[in-house]
Amino acid sequence: MTIRRLLLGAFLLVGLLPAIGLTLLAFGQTRTAMLGEIEQSVQRSASALSDDVDRQLYERLLNATTWSHLEVMEDLRLDDVDKRLSNFLAEMKRRYGSVYRDLLAIDAQGRIVASSDPQRIGQTLAPVPPWFTTTLPGGAVQIDPVRDGRLPIRTTLISQFTDAALGELVLELDWRLLENALDAVSDSTRQALVIDAQGRVIVASAALRERGARPRDDARGWQPQQPGTIERRSDGPWLPQPVLVGSSRSDGIGRFEGLGWTSLLLQSRDVALAPVTRMGWIFAGMLAATAIVTILASSWVAGLIARPVIALTQFTRLYMQPGPPPPAPPRGPGEIGELNDSFVRLVEALQRSQATLTQASKLAALGEITALMAHEVRTPLGILRSSAQMLKLEPVLTPEGSELVGIIESETERLNRLVGSMLDSARTRAPIRRPDDLNDIIRHSLTLLAAQSRDRGIRVDFTAEAKRPMLDCDSEQISQVLLNLVMNALQLLPRGGHVQVQTRDDDTRLIVEVADDGPGIAAEDRSRIFEPFVFKREGGIGLGLAVVRQILRQHGGDIVADASPLGGALFRFWLPRSLPEIA
Repeated sequence: MTIRRLLLGAFLLVGLLPAIGLTLLAFGQTRTAMLGEIEQSVQRSASALSDDVDRQLYERLLNATTWSHLEVMEDLRLDDVDKRLSNFLAEMKRRYGSVYRDLLAIDAQGRIVASSDPQRIGQTLAPVPPWFTTTLPGGAVQIDPVRDGRLPIRTTLISQFTDAALGELVLELDWRLLENALDAVSDSTRQALVIDAQGRVIVASAALRERGARPRDDARGWQPQQPGTIERRSDGPWLPQPVLVGSSRSDGIGRFEGLGWTSLLLQSRDVALAPVTRMGWIFAGMLAATAIVTILASSWVAGLIARPVIALTQFTRLYMQPGPPPPAPPRGPGEIGELNDSFVRLVEALQRSQATLTQASKLAALGEITALMAHEVRTPLGILRSSAQMLKLEPVLTPEGSELVGIIESETERLNRLVGSMLDSARTRAPIRRPDDLNDIIRHSLTLLAAQSRDRGIRVDFTAEAKRPMLDCDSEQISQVLLNLVMNALQLLPRGGHVQVQTRDDDTRLIVEVADDGPGIAAEDRSRIFEPFVFKREGGIGLGLAVVRQILRQHGGDIVADASPLGGALFRFWLPRSLPEIA
């Protein structure tokens, strides 16, 4: 597979997968929110319908119980001879407009004694089994089955003088009032239905009535499993299509506990979910547009990246072949161009690195030879020193000869120290780590140099800021590090100079800084100062700082050179508090 195809696939994977995931997540969240809002809207409409039915029914029942206690009802005992009761009923019917079809007062035998319709006076109402009964504070009320578009509401009339039953007050409610209430919340996609506790129809909206829904018909197919919730149905009577069913059970009003009716709102599921479907198509279109843009952009970017990489690969192949180096590949955009430039520089530096490696190998061999020579030179130096000491004891030695012998002795001593230093650097031992206090090690090292610093007139201060100075180390080697660094400062500083040694805590390390106010170290020399045979002090051999770095690295630490706040040089080294043993 070419890098272009690999990049194109990677870009598409990185670009499209999150886009698809985010789109699906957004669609899911939006769909859930919209469904919740749609279901809440259906449920609110069902609750509002239930409240409206309860209110209208309660007002009619309240009319019946209130009017039954009026003094005019006593005229029923006298057969309403002066038509005062009939006039009252006619006036009430007129005031309530189309609410009532007729208002009647009947005696104990069912004969109509008074009526808002004079033509019905004298007729007889046949008794029928009650449809519902309920009790209000004003008395018991009976609701008869719907008949000829009328809902009879009966309440007993009790004489205020004899407490005997005079007959009944009958309010014939216009059934269209409840039908209109259901029709008001219905349309071509939504129907309303009110059922009783046994699942029988109380009243239905127009479309359901046209399909045969009549009062007291069996509607248990719509009876909710849990009133007050949204259910999804597709097999209910009179409406065999998928619908969302919102239900609300009658809670009554005040002391009227209701009749146990349940109001249902049957919302077409396809219509209800149409906004969700439209939203799905919108999201699909957005995803398709995103995919097209991603594919085009990914193809262009993949080509932009792949072309210089392919050219770089070809350059590498040609470089590995014998002959003159090939021309540099064309520079790509951004980091790809930097990669090309860096690779070309890397190739150009490769030859220089090979030369450097050869030189480093020579230096390593030279180091071994130096150690060997130092060891071999020590023997004749000892002989020269002993011979000079014996010549010094000769009584016939002239003053000039005695002076020359002294020079030989001092120079051989200096060479012996130099050889010893070279041998020490060639055979640095592995550290023997034990728990120790770094502050105590530094104090001990400075004590050893106290006399020398006092003689040179140089002030050496130590600030122990490290509150947890314990660490695993070879105290002898760490002391050697401190002695070397402070000795270098003492040998460079003039009288009146100042050396500051400081320790401080880090998370997992201890940091030590040795600063002075001397001439300092040039910035370009700070990285080279720790290499062997690099020195700035007259009389040095350039091995001390190399040994210091070697010791610190064997302890898992390191050292750097920097500028001191005092104006001179600053050596900062750090050591881990503990270093795991290597098996």
